Amino acid sequence: MSSSENAPNGSEPVRVTENAPNHSEPVGASGAPWLLRVINLSIAVLLIAVLVAAFWYGWRPLPETSGQLSAPVSGEARIARDALGVPHIQASSQEDAIFLEGYAMAQDRLWQMDALRRRASGELAEIVGPVALPSDQEARRMGLQRIADAQAESARPEDRAAFAAFARGVNFFIEGHRNRLPLEFALLNYDPRPWTAADSWLAGLEMYRTLTSTWRNEILKGTMLAKGDPAKVNFLMPATGGSDPQPGSNAWAISGSRSATGKPILASDPHLEFAIPSPWYLVHLKAPGLDVTGAAIVGLPGVIIGHNEHIAWGVTNLEFDVQDLYREHMDLRSGRYQIGDKQEQARPERDVIQVKGANLVVLTNWVTRHGPLLFAGAEQQYALRWTASDPGGLTFPFLDVARAQDWPAFRAALERYGGPGQNFIYADTQGGIGWQVAGHLPIRKTCGGDAPSDGTRPECDWAGVIPFEELPQTFNPPAGMVVSANQNPFPPNFAYPVAGNFGSTYRMDRIRALLSARGTWKAEDMLAVQTDVYSAFDHFLAQQVVSAYDHQKPDAAALQDAVDTLRQWNGRMEKGKAAPMLVTLVFEQLRKLVAERASIGSGASYQSRSAPRMIEKLLRERPKDWFPNYDALLLRCLTGALEAGQKLQGSKASRWDYGQYRALRMINPIAGRLPFLGRYFDIGPVPMSGGPTTVLQYTGGLGPSLRMIIDLGDLEHSFANLATGESGQRLSSHYKDQWDAYYAGRSLPMPFAKVDAGEVLVVKPQ
Repeated sequence: MSSSENAPNGSEPVRVTENAPNHSEPVGASGAPWLLRVINLSIAVLLIAVLVAAFWYGWRPLPETSGQLSAPVSGEARIARDALGVPHIQASSQEDAIFLEGYAMAQDRLWQMDALRRRASGELAEIVGPVALPSDQEARRMGLQRIADAQAESARPEDRAAFAAFARGVNFFIEGHRNRLPLEFALLNYDPRPWTAADSWLAGLEMYRTLTSTWRNEILKGTMLAKGDPAKVNFLMPATGGSDPQPGSNAWAISGSRSATGKPILASDPHLEFAIPSPWYLVHLKAPGLDVTGAAIVGLPGVIIGHNEHIAWGVTNLEFDVQDLYREHMDLRSGRYQIGDKQEQARPERDVIQVKGANLVVLTNWVTRHGPLLFAGAEQQYALRWTASDPGGLTFPFLDVARAQDWPAFRAALERYGGPGQNFIYADTQGGIGWQVAGHLPIRKTCGGDAPSDGTRPECDWAGVIPFEELPQTFNPPAGMVVSANQNPFPPNFAYPVAGNFGSTYRMDRIRALLSARGTWKAEDMLAVQTDVYSAFDHFLAQQVVSAYDHQKPDAAALQDAVDTLRQWNGRMEKGKAAPMLVTLVFEQLRKLVAERASIGSGASYQSRSAPRMIEKLLRERPKDWFPNYDALLLRCLTGALEAGQKLQGSKASRWDYGQYRALRMINPIAGRLPFLGRYFDIGPVPMSGGPTTVLQYTGGLGPSLRMIIDLGDLEHSFANLATGESGQRLSSHYKDQWDAYYAGRSLPMPFAKVDAGEVLVVKPQ
C-alpha cells in the first residue's frame, strides 16, 4: 500500500509501507491513543458508577406492587394499582384495610412521612443540622409532641384501633425494607424509627398548624396599632380578615337541576403550598362496611376528601381564628405570673434538641393557664391559646364519614370533629346537597383575639366552644348550589362573636356566576371553573388606574404604554400577558402606601387577606382622611410599578410576561439540593396563571394541591388529579406523572368499582 497525495510538486512520491515507522509523526502524538483510551475508560467507569448508584439508591427501593406478600392480616387481601399507581385496597376487615393503607403509603412516601412527624415534633435538626433549629424550637415551644400524645391517649377506642393498625402497616414495611430504604435516608445517613399512633396525630397536628396559625398576624396588628391610627389599622385588618397568603380552598356542589345527569356534581380543590411530593395521597379502601376512595393526608389513615357508594364530600379551610396570644406579666425566674389580683404558678417544660454536627440545645419554657410562652423576653411574654391543645380539639371522625350514607349520618360524624375548622361540602346519590361548618370554635367573651390580649384579665379567657348545632349549615338550598371559597359563612346576626382569616368574596362570587351562567353541567366541565383565572379585583384596579390617567392626563410616554396595556385587558390573570404583572405591581405599591398611611413603618410587613377588599372600598368611597387625591395616588403607584417591573423584565411594560414573574418551581426538599442532579427531582420553573383573588388561586407558592370532581349520577365518571404524582421516589413512573395534566388544566379518571389494575399485590395471612 502506498500514497503520493502529499508529495511536493516535481518530486518523487513518498512511499510508505504499512509496517514502516512514520518518522514524520509529531513528537508526543504517539501518546494520544493511550490518553483517549484513559478518557474513554474513565467515562465508562463513571457511567457504570452512576448506573450502579441509580440502581442501588433509586431502583432497588421502589416498592413491590405485584406478586404475593405474607403479612399479619386476618384474611387474604389485595392491593391493586391503577394506571396512576393509586392503590385500591380490598381486605376482609376494616382493620386490615387500614393496615394495608399504612403499608402502601409507606411504600410510596416513607421519607415524606418521617420528615412530617419530625417537623411537628421538633426533630428535624437531628437529621439536617442547624438550619432546622428555628423550626424545631417553635415546634417544641408549642408543645406539638405533647399535644399529639395527649390526643392519642384520649381518643375513642375505635380511633385508637385505626391509628394502631395504620402504624403496624407502616412498620411492617419499614422492617421488611431496612436494607433498601428511599434515597433520602441514604443522603442524610439515618434510619427511621418505628411509626407510632401518636406520629399520625402529629401529622394531623402539623396540618392543623398550617391551616390555623394566626398568631403572627396578631403580633403584626398589635405592632401597627401601637404606632398607628387605630381606626385605620382596624379598617385594614378587621377581626374577620387575616394574613395573606393563607392556605385556602374552593369546594361546591350543584343539585341535579343544574346537571346533565339529574344528579349532583361535587367539586373540591384544596389550596396548599405546592410541594413535591404532594401533601395528598390518593387511595381506595374496601372492606365489609367500608368502600371509600379519595385523598388522604400523608401520615394519616382513612380518606379526607372523596366519596363512597352513596355520598361525596369536599372541604375548605374555615379560617375561624382558633389561636389567641396573651400578654403575660411573669417573673421568668420563678414562673409566677399575674391573673387579676392574684398570682399563679406556670409549669416548666424542658426539652433537649439534638442537632446534627453541633451541640445539644437545651430549651426551657413556661406554660401558663393560657398555654406555652412563644416569646419570653424581659419586656414582653406572649402565651398561646390554641384549640388543638384542648380535649377533643384534634379528633378523627373520617372513618365514620366514610361509612355515612346520608346527610344526617354525615352530620352526626362531623359533630365530634375538633379541627382544624372546616367547611364541609356534601352531595349524595339521592339528589341532596349541603354545607356544614365543623370544628371547635372558641367563644370569646370581651377580647376580640385579633391582637394580643391582656393575660391578666380573666374576662379575656375563652368561654368554651360554639355548640355544633348552632354552627352554620344548609341542606338543599333553593339556589341549587352550595359554594365555599373561604368567605365568612357566619350570618351578621350570629349568636357568638366571630373572628377569622376569612377570604374576600371574589372567588365565591365568580364561582356562583360561572355556575349560574349555564343551564346544565357535566362533571368534566367543572374543570373550566376550577381553572378560571378572571380577577374582578385586579380588573377593577386596572380600570381605576386607566381612569386616573384619563383624568390627570400626565405627559409621560412610559405611562401611556402601560395605560394602553391596562385599557385593553380583559381581567384574566394569564401567563404570557403583560397587564396581570403590571396590575399586580400596582397593587403592591398601593398596599404599602395604604399601610404606611395607617401605621408608619408597616408598609413592608402588611400582608392581609382583606387587603384587596379594603383597598377596593377605599377606591370606591375615596375618604379624604386617607388621601387627598386618589388619582394622583394611583399614578404614583403606576410609576412605582413601572420602575419595579423594568428592573425585572425591561423598559417596555407591554412586553412583560406575568407567567415568568409568577413562575413556579417545586423543589424536592432533599434530593433537589443535590449538585448537578437536583433539578432532575424538581418541577419547573414554569410560567403560571392565576392570582390571589382568582378561582385558580395562585400566589407564587400556594395553589390548588388537588383537584377532585365527583359525579353522583355515575361515580365512574369522576376525576381526581394531584399536582405531582402518587410516589415520592424519583425513579418511579408515578413521581410526577400527573403534572402535565394538572398544568394543562385537564384531569384524570378516578376509578371506583371498575378498576383496570395494571399491578396486583396479593396479601396472604402469615
